[in-house]
Amino acid sequence: MRTPSPQVKTFFLGLSVSILILVSFFGGALADRVFGVKPLDYVLGRARLSSLPASSKNLNGEGTLLPQNGGSVADVAESTSPSVVTVSIKQQQPVLDRNIFGFGFGMPSQPTQTEQVQRDIGTGFVVSDQGLVVTNKHVVSGDQSQYTVFDKDDKEYAVTNIYRDPTNDIAIIQIDGANLPALPLGDSDKLRVGQAVIAIGTALGEFRHTVTTGVVSGLGRGIQAGNPVGGLMESLENVIQTDAAINPGNSGGPLLDSAGSVIGVNVAVTANAQNIGFAIPINVIRSSLENFNSTGQFNRPFLGVRYRMISEQAALFNEVPQGAYIMEVTPDSSAVAAGLQLGDIITELDGQSLKETDLAKYINGKKIGDTMTVKFWRETQQQTVTVTLRGST
Repeated sequence: MRTPSPQVKTFFLGLSVSILILVSFFGGALADRVFGVKPLDYVLGRARLSSLPASSKNLNGEGTLLPQNGGSVADVAESTSPSVVTVSIKQQQPVLDRNIFGFGFGMPSQPTQTEQVQRDIGTGFVVSDQGLVVTNKHVVSGDQSQYTVFDKDDKEYAVTNIYRDPTNDIAIIQIDGANLPALPLGDSDKLRVGQAVIAIGTALGEFRHTVTTGVVSGLGRGIQAGNPVGGLMESLENVIQTDAAINPGNSGGPLLDSAGSVIGVNVAVTANAQNIGFAIPINVIRSSLENFNSTGQFNRPFLGVRYRMISEQAALFNEVPQGAYIMEVTPDSSAVAAGLQLGDIITELDGQSLKETDLAKYINGKKIGDTMTVKFWRETQQQTVTVTLRGST
């Protein structure tokens, strides 16, 4: 048998390729016309996605990158907004009469009457079908003020009770007649830097239900939070740093993960930098909520100290032990009864070093009336006292 010449082989190879191209073209056109399927786009699409990192493969129909392990930002905002409320305050303010001389000018006189004004001051979110709303303590700090909340549809609810956390910038308020869904709580201990987050709040105290996005840009930060003009500044430790746009009107609003679970409570912004905000980890208040749901009361164990953690480097530099430096002692608290003072450094709780144990989290795991052994450092000496935990007021 004669072996085909190279010219014949080349001819048949070219013919085969041409037939394959024609079949692919007309077959793809037929599939597209009859079945609405685009084989070439499908193959190339899969090839492009397979070359992307895992976090980039979750795309919607329009090709928009979605948050990893969750829905789109629009989906999360739509599903969670019914649980986010605006906190408003009603106050009496003086009305000044003016003695008009002419041309619209005048001299203000002494106030002769007052009028009630209402304005939005912060945000909150529902955490219980019993009408419990979490917000910041500095948002509802006025004992004599009247507060109300508005839901997404601008329906107004009266605030019937306020619980202010004495150790964190957190308050739990109870509203009357609400039937709003509760937001699910996430696990802030599992957060990672770079994780996508969503914030919902009343931007600038004017624009309700504003949605902003960003990432967790830092963990374990220490900040001063509150209102410096009113003297309500307090130190907060181990807060979440985010670049999601947050301003004072967002205070008390939820910081959400891409699944729509609350992982933090927005609390503060920085005056010296842009695109940096902070949130209290949701696990800090989880025990308070669980305690209320089980007992029907807001009270929880309360040591009664405001403190700042001393790092290992600061401890070595100042020749003091590493621990919780007491910056303030609350009157009539467990700490006062046990003899703890300003300037003491708590180093151990029940034999557990504060190098590995978080003070606030440890106390939150106790019950009112429980006792614990506190070792502290005062004036170059280590001392030990027994503290009986009282409830917060």
